[in-house]
Amino acid sequence: MARNFKDLSEREILALAIALEEEDGRVYGDFAEGSRETYPDTAKIFEEMETEEDGHRSSLIELYRQRFGEHIPLIRRQDVKGFINRRPLWLAQPLGISAVRKQAALMELETRRFYDRAVAQVADASIRKLLGDLAAAERQHYARAESLDKEHLTPEARDREGTTARRRFVLQIVQPGLEGLMDGSVSTLAPIFAAAFATHKSFDAFLVGLAASIGAGISMGFAEALSDDGSLTGRGYPWLRGSICGLMTTCGGIGHTLPFLIADFRIAIGAAIAVVAAELLTISYIRHRYMDTPFLSASFQVIVGGVLVFVAGILIGSS
Repeated sequence: MARNFKDLSEREILALAIALEEEDGRVYGDFAEGSRETYPDTAKIFEEMETEEDGHRSSLIELYRQRFGEHIPLIRRQDVKGFINRRPLWLAQPLGISAVRKQAALMELETRRFYDRAVAQVADASIRKLLGDLAAAERQHYARAESLDKEHLTPEARDREGTTARRRFVLQIVQPGLEGLMDGSVSTLAPIFAAAFATHKSFDAFLVGLAASIGAGISMGFAEALSDDGSLTGRGYPWLRGSICGLMTTCGGIGHTLPFLIADFRIAIGAAIAVVAAELLTISYIRHRYMDTPFLSASFQVIVGGVLVFVAGILIGSS
């Protein structure tokens, strides 16, 4: 059961401080290792922060040995009430650099508050002095981090990291999502409008569209997830790509399926055509925004394909 901080002895406070500095140092080391390949300039910042935490830990261990001997009892942050539960971001690969920097700031703030409380609780002069010095060091760590930013994260380095982050976002999120949206919007046009013009019944077209959208979503999701494991292409986790692709495929088909819930067939057809036009323009914009394709060129490619499938569905349904 977790203990109250006020009930800790001076020996236990020192032991806890050692454990905190060791954990923080290892986390910073993991941050550095996880970001070295894609964000080398940020990795240098975390390497220096790891070195600082190791220095703090060494000072604490030396004082502990002088006061209490060689054995350091095992007491960790989770054994004491009041500490924040940390999400293990350091285990995630690839690391989200923005989330990692925010986590580092929270770690420094928490450690600083710990030292402030510890100084107020201990009576031994030598322990109070060291804890006070470490509290001051933690207060200065924000300024130190800013100086490291200036030293390592130059405008050129930030540009490189921004380019890397954008490329990763496009590969892992935009590309599978756009692939699914295009497939769902275009491939379901033919069966939906064929069913609509063959039966002239809105609800029948709705059922066909619903089945086609869900079926296409499942198919595209599995196809994307099994296409590669992302280890060589940098496209990220296959299950994440597959989920995004499958969901967007279903959304692409459902968009122009929903208007067929309208009982009046002509109104339903008109609404569905309007939704299709909006979908094709949206796809064109996304291609222009993230794939660096000229908008007119993207619109022409997408709209021509969509119109051909749309016309095929009408001809088949009307025959």
